Amino acid sequence: MDPILGFMGATNISHNTNLMIAAAAAATTTTTSSSSSSSSGGSGTNQLSRYENQKRRDWNTFGQYLRNHRPPLSLSRCSGAHVLEFLRYLDQFGKTKVHTNLCPFFGHPNPPAPCACPLRQAWGSLDALIGRLRAAFEENGGSPETNPFGARAVRLYLREVRDSQAKARGISYEKKKRKRPPPPLPPPQPVISTSPN
Repeated sequence: MDPILGFMGATNISHNTNLMIAAAAAATTTTTSSSSSSSSGGSGTNQLSRYENQKRRDWNTFGQYLRNHRPPLSLSRCSGAHVLEFLRYLDQFGKTKVHTNLCPFFGHPNPPAPCACPLRQAWGSLDALIGRLRAAFEENGGSPETNPFGARAVRLYLREVRDSQAKARGISYEKKKRKRPPPPLPPPQPVISTSPN
């Protein structure tokens, strides 16, 4: 389950808010199915890609998070600090074991036994989520200069999560360098023997 669906399923939202989420999901499904059936010949050419659907769900969920915030926040008042608060909140629904410094399995990618270390959102999931929300913000009228998902604090937080999870789980997030093929050897030159006569 991705972090956003976990957020939607496990929040302590009032019954009315849950009904609003269900109604929004039903409306989204209806809109998607009607747009795909109204396309030329019903071929489904207007159907959104998996990425676009996920981005829309993430955007709607972040909007719901802002509305449920105490006090409620408008998107125009949302800052990088609120995005960090959202990411930390999502950690409670994580499924990635992140070992603490005191754990005997700290730095082991495949520990031989269970431990009591906390579950967190994986760095890759958070990074992808922020990428989708950053794009959705600008698609919904926000300017790149005021995009809270592109704030320096958010980038630093993601880097810190990546580095700490890499150490704790013994997993390297370094980009693998492609091995370049060796340059072709020049063709051998014919040997001309000059024998004395």
